[in-house]
Amino acid sequence: MASTALIVIDMLNTYDHQDADALVTSVREALPAVEELLERARAASVPVIYVNDNFGQWRSHHGELVRAALDGRHPELVEPITPDEDSLFIIKARHSIFYETPLAYLLGQLEARRLVLCGQVTEQCVLYSALDAHIRHFHVCLAPEAVAHIDPALAHSALRMMQINMSATLVPLDDLSFEDQRP
Repeated sequence: MASTALIVIDMLNTYDHQDADALVTSVREALPAVEELLERARAASVPVIYVNDNFGQWRSHHGELVRAALDGRHPELVEPITPDEDSLFIIKARHSIFYETPLAYLLGQLEARRLVLCGQVTEQCVLYSALDAHIRHFHVCLAPEAVAHIDPALAHSALRMMQINMSATLVPLDDLSFEDQRP
């Protein structure tokens, strides 16, 4: 089984919320890095797990959420990173990818101990997910280029908190590897 998993956080987004305009610019900048991580993970047979908000639609399944995001205000930010048929998918209701989700169980089944995080929002869902991963004794790794933010100053502080307080490995995208299981 895999010792690493790529977690894509909240990238399937309708961009129909209060902070969307502030977020979109950063998502545009992060999108190529997220695409590259997806390509590298898939090439290395690393599990890809999308963990996404459900937009308050509790009856939805991942196909409906993908469709809603593609029909949203910015389908060009969603289309390049839609899940393939091998991707795993978990719906979340709150900021953390772990809160009231089966993610910890799934990662145990996959024997994953290292989590490469990417997605949005750095100072919210990515930060809280990194904290919950750290508490659960997972090693968190991320490329700052592959996360999007609403507030640049808060995002910078969130990345420093992940690195200093949660022992996360922050590494440039070009240095992040799935193949040898190092950062």
